Amino acid sequence: MLKILWTRLQQKHRTTAYPKGPAPELPPRFLGRPKIDMSRCTPDSCRSCAGACPHGALDIGERVRIDLGKCLFCGACEAACPAGVIEFTREYRMAVGRRGELEVQDAAYRLAEALDAKSRKLFGHSLKLRQVSAGGCGACEADVNVLNTVGWDLGRFGIQFVASPRHADGLLVTGPVTENMRLGLLKTWEAVPSPKLVIAAGACAISGGPYLGHPEVHDGCTRLLPVDLFIPGCPPHPLTVLDGLLRLLGRLEKDGR
Repeated sequence: MLKILWTRLQQKHRTTAYPKGPAPELPPRFLGRPKIDMSRCTPDSCRSCAGACPHGALDIGERVRIDLGKCLFCGACEAACPAGVIEFTREYRMAVGRRGELEVQDAAYRLAEALDAKSRKLFGHSLKLRQVSAGGCGACEADVNVLNTVGWDLGRFGIQFVASPRHADGLLVTGPVTENMRLGLLKTWEAVPSPKLVIAAGACAISGGPYLGHPEVHDGCTRLLPVDLFIPGCPPHPLTVLDGLLRLLGRLEKDGR
């Protein structure tokens, strides 16, 4: 027992200092918010990137546009572009408040705004969420669960996941919402007392992800519930999820647009 206590003392404090301190180091293979440089693009003669995207997240009209609500962050479009127009950066800040704001062009990206003053008064210091896996593969669920570990300690912000929707202030939805989970999701939503929030985490919850258009899924929760926060990714990194939650609660400065 003494040996265990001594080892624990040597480990010291391991919770990340973010957001007061620097963000934790991201893994080498992390692909964050893409950057588009249209000055290098010749859309009339080359559509390599659009052809490489396996899920139709990339559109070429007069300009190249990437829908982060559909993007699986595979990096295929970046690899296919011979001119280096698309570059997946290390930018983890991607959560937005409206579905249409998930579109990346060569213009500024609008991050999520904080809730209004009345909602921040209700949820700003204590936000209880019920997580609903509506047919997810487990990846988004696993990365969200990481926030409960000692390394992230989500509870220090007053944000906690609860077992019952009756005790929750909102839902965090993952998965494409399969037909088998549709009724369960709607009943869980109805059981949450008003006022309440909905957070869609991951490409599946936002658009259906790789299952978009499949007859057995509902292409995410956006057609069924009023979503307040969209967190893109496949799966979204825990830092991306935490950044989105803190922005929603007005805990972060309005930077990084």
